Amino acid sequence: WGYLLSKYSGEEDVLFGVTSSGRPTDLPGVEKMVGLFINTLPARVQVSGETKVVDWLKDLQVKDSKRRQYEYTSLTDIQGWSKIPRGISMFNTLYVFENYPIQETEINHDLKILNMEGAEQNNYPLSLAVIPGAQLSLKLMYDLNYFEEETINRLHKHLVEILQQITQTSEQKTLNELTYLTEEEQKQLLIEWNQTDADYPKDKVIQDLFDAQVQENPDAIAVAYEDEEWSYKEVQEQANQLAHYLQKRGVGPESLVGLCAERSPKMIVGLLGILKAGGAYVPLDPAYPEKRLQYILEDAGIQILVTESHLTKWVSSDVERICLDKNSQEIRNEPITTPVHGVTPENLAYVIYTSGSTGNPKGVMIENYNVYRLFASTNKFYKFSSSDVWTLFHSYAFDFSVWEIWGALLYGGRLIIVPYWISRSPEAFYKLLIDEKVTILNQTPSAFRQLANTNKEWANQGLELNLRYVIFGGEALDVFSLSTWFNDYTLSIAKLVNMYGITETTVHATYHWIIGNDVAYSKSSVIGKPIVDLEIYILDINRHIVPVGVTGELYVGGSGLARGYLNRPKLTAERFIPHLFSDEPGARLYRTGDLVRYLPDGNLEFVGRADDQVKIRGFRIE
Repeated sequence: WGYLLSKYSGEEDVLFGVTSSGRPTDLPGVEKMVGLFINTLPARVQVSGETKVVDWLKDLQVKDSKRRQYEYTSLTDIQGWSKIPRGISMFNTLYVFENYPIQETEINHDLKILNMEGAEQNNYPLSLAVIPGAQLSLKLMYDLNYFEEETINRLHKHLVEILQQITQTSEQKTLNELTYLTEEEQKQLLIEWNQTDADYPKDKVIQDLFDAQVQENPDAIAVAYEDEEWSYKEVQEQANQLAHYLQKRGVGPESLVGLCAERSPKMIVGLLGILKAGGAYVPLDPAYPEKRLQYILEDAGIQILVTESHLTKWVSSDVERICLDKNSQEIRNEPITTPVHGVTPENLAYVIYTSGSTGNPKGVMIENYNVYRLFASTNKFYKFSSSDVWTLFHSYAFDFSVWEIWGALLYGGRLIIVPYWISRSPEAFYKLLIDEKVTILNQTPSAFRQLANTNKEWANQGLELNLRYVIFGGEALDVFSLSTWFNDYTLSIAKLVNMYGITETTVHATYHWIIGNDVAYSKSSVIGKPIVDLEIYILDINRHIVPVGVTGELYVGGSGLARGYLNRPKLTAERFIPHLFSDEPGARLYRTGDLVRYLPDGNLEFVGRADDQVKIRGFRIE
């Protein structure tokens, strides 16, 4: 019972109540005594994975004998000796050993599951009664306010499974080697809920996919910003010229090139030009503090920075600065033809910096294939097309921007770069969505809450949105916060999707379609199921899979995993571990640090963090 509570709670040190009911048979004259002899004592069970099962059982037996010296001590007195304040229960599960005489015919040989309406009342949400006899009889009692029958049914199976394993254990077997999951559960968690066969070409790179859209519709608007509109052909030609210019300066596959530019079409040209030259871009948002930018520049070892002349005060003299304004004439002298870049899907596309466990930023290395497969694996249900209009709302140094930029440009859509001041004004941003007829909106939940509050005012004026999808990401979603949107928004065409992900798994890892019932009844952040080419595992502290309903740490596998952290092999090895459930050479799992649990339908529910990290508007803060 202690072992099972340990696995369910994720704690190696568990406390529960033990009640020995009946007369002690070793006291002289006990047969002549009248009355009920019951007392409840706290039982502490420590479950250390490396301990041998037999040694652990012997230790429990010794501790049980020592506990008996307090058999007639009041639980109130014991609580007074502890650090738990009076008025707070010392434990919330009870173990009852009914050692009074019982007739053989009364013994129930199966685990008996009762709810509180059908069982004797007690003050604990969950109780296990053990009744000895020719065969052991077990009885589970639970409070319907805390548990569903399905949960107790699973607990029943796990209890039986662990009892059977313990009785069959060898002398050398450790607690770590025990499993309480049935074979059926293991198959479901490891295989059935991880069907990751994705059928799409695996030889594509981002810049070539963009060029394919140029060939298909060169005059379509690719990027718009305030009064500017740039066609696909214009963006391609300027990016090609920059790429040739960069190649003459030694940029090629695996070259890291910094990009520090204001939000404008030139920023997209800079980004695409670096890729077309064969390099990988390292975004340096000029809105960020100079100390952070200087750290990234130095940590990444950047020798070439694509930028604008008014943004270079903080740049050290040993970095070559290519200014999109100051050097524009030189760049325009380069050919507009597409350069030969020699990039393979395994070459780096970008390095985005996020905060590190020490508080210093760390660069996440994402390959070309990581980005391409993100869209190939999600487009079967989104059906992005050239008729879609996207907003670039977020900083291009935040990985949500990867989804926004390439979601538009790889499908021939139109990308609206949102001016910074508009991104900070819900009213102005709402007007932009209407004026530009935006169809795909990507938002952190905190930003969307402000936008949703302006919806009713605009709807009352008869101004309607053209949204197909609102896609959430970057931080935990409180679905109740969407109630305003569902109450006010009259157009049913817009679908809301909660997508969970981290930079190390290339933007998104799971998705969940949000419906009205989620808002009405859900009290948690449901992040859904994995994208088709990713694998999801929920593991305990010993890296064993946990069952439905039990919280564990989320590990992600599959083709979305980053190469690792730039210049941090030790941290890479710590977070990107060898795949525990695959025979494929080199297969890895990323340890997210996020705590989740499976719901009965296979969806994932976000619970919190395993460390002290928080997120504010999508940014990691240690």
